[in-house]
This record gives sequence, C-alpha cells and structure tokens, in this order.
Amino acid sequence: MKISATILTLLPALTTAHCIAQRVRVNGADQGQLVGIRAPTSNYPIQNVNDGNIACNSGYSQPVSNKVIDVKAGDKVGVQWGHVIGGAQFAGDKDHPIAASHKGPTIFYLAKVDDPVTSTGKGLSWFKVAEDGLDSSGKWGVDRMIAAGGWSDFTLPSCVAPGKYLLRAEIIALHSATQQGGAQFYMGCAQINVSGSGSKTAQTVSFPGAYSATDPGILVSIYDSKGQPVGNGQPYKIPGPAKLTC
Repeated sequence: MKISATILTLLPALTTAHCIAQRVRVNGADQGQLVGIRAPTSNYPIQNVNDGNIACNSGYSQPVSNKVIDVKAGDKVGVQWGHVIGGAQFAGDKDHPIAASHKGPTIFYLAKVDDPVTSTGKGLSWFKVAEDGLDSSGKWGVDRMIAAGGWSDFTLPSCVAPGKYLLRAEIIALHSATQQGGAQFYMGCAQINVSGSGSKTAQTVSFPGAYSATDPGILVSIYDSKGQPVGNGQPYKIPGPAKLTC
C-alpha cells in the first residue's frame, strides 16, 4: 500500500485525503490490524449513493479475516481509520488518519446475519446504532475521530438483541458536498457476535437505498459566511434513519 514520493507528486489529489477502516476495539482492547474487519484494497471513497458496494465496500485485502469478535450489548466498541492499511502513508503524513478538511459525520449500523465471515453485506436490513455529527462549537464527528488517533467509538445499545452481525462503520466527508455527487462515503464492515438479553428493534434500511443524493445531509454546504467548515447556520441532519434507542 505504500506509494513512492514520485507518484505522490504526480497524483497529489489521489493521496492526500482518503482512508480505510482497519481495526476494532472492544472496551479499549484492540483486536489487531485487519482482525475481524474487511478492509478494501483501495482507500478511495464511494461517491454514488446507489453503488452496489456501498454496504461494505469491495476489493478486500487478502486474506479476509475469519475472526468474529465477541461483544456484549452495552460494551464500548470502536473502529480505527487510517490513511492506508497500517496507518500513515509515510513518516509525517498529515493526512493520517484522514485529511482535516474532510469534515463530516461518523456513523455505525448493524445488520443481523447467519455468518458474518461469508456475508457480503448486500441485501441486508441495517439499523443505525450510533452517529456523531456537528456539535454547537462547529466540530464534526471526523474532528473527534482525528483527535482520537483515528478511533471512532460508541456504546453498543444495551437493548440490541443477541446474535451475529455485521457492524458497518462509515464516514461521510462533506468538503465538496455542495454539488450532487460530491459527498465522499468511506465504510468498512466488522464481524461481531453480540451477547445479551436485549430484544428491541429499530427502523431498518438497505444499502444501497438508505441514502439519496439529494438528502439534506448529503447535498449540503458545511461552510459559514467566512468560508469556515463549521456549519452554515442550520442544524446538520445526519443521513439515514433515527438511531436505535433503548
């Protein structure tokens, strides 16, 4: 995944921003690089909300992990993002884990599956379990992810029913979202087995299908009158359904 300095100078737009979801931690315990999570071979985003690979991305690095990570409902779960697999593109990489300009929300979904290892993520029913968007100070979920060294964490709702799931971690970068098709979608799916006694259900969506290219949280300007990416004076609406609440 390393790219030479010569190529970097020739293709700066392709190497200065993108990222990959590549690690999972449970209650702070890092499961290891590419353990229990499918990482794509490319760190490029998907920009078409109707792309057939928008559920779990595509072109997975080999071998794909066969680990299913045990999680208890109520645990704190995190996914780590990095510029390339392994972390930084090169020493002093300022775009690791992602370029600071790529403001936007971080989101997590779950979909119940028979086998998390073999499921492609396609044709599943997903429900949202966490989201982190724009706060009142003008900071985004991505800002908090960067500050945490690439980690985005959430508490798995205690009412999630036990079973095997794919956990879909997502970043939506909105720096170019003023034009239709400009929003950048980054996603990765982890393989988890949830234990607990929960049984609550939530609204489910499909991928593709959950988002429209003209949704207010996807086709949007995030800039104020001074050109700062702190929101445009209106509350930011995170795309997708309401998250599960217990």
